[in-house]
Amino acid sequence: MIDLRSAVRFPLRLPITIRTGDSREHFAETADISAGGVLFHMSTELPVGTVIRFRIVLPAVVVGADTDVLVNCTGRVVRCGEDHGKRAVAAVIDEYNFERVMAHAG
Repeated sequence: MIDLRSAVRFPLRLPITIRTGDSREHFAETADISAGGVLFHMSTELPVGTVIRFRIVLPAVVVGADTDVLVNCTGRVVRCGEDHGKRAVAAVIDEYNFERVMAHAG
């Protein structure tokens, strides 16, 4: 088993909406993102093993692109714990795809 916590992490604080299999939505903010997973903070707890879907909007300035990049992800919760009054949730990313964003004419 590969320890995904050793992957290079990027400390990005971005708003995301987490969708669970029961169609509930949870609002969260990322703490860091790596190629294999994401750590985010939210007000509720998600049990380990929960399958989640979420979209991360990577700002153009962060990725060196002309437009924001949307990444649609499916993953599962691997850790959940308390962190300064909020729930810190770690999830592995099992699948992802990039969505093309058209530049807006200015």
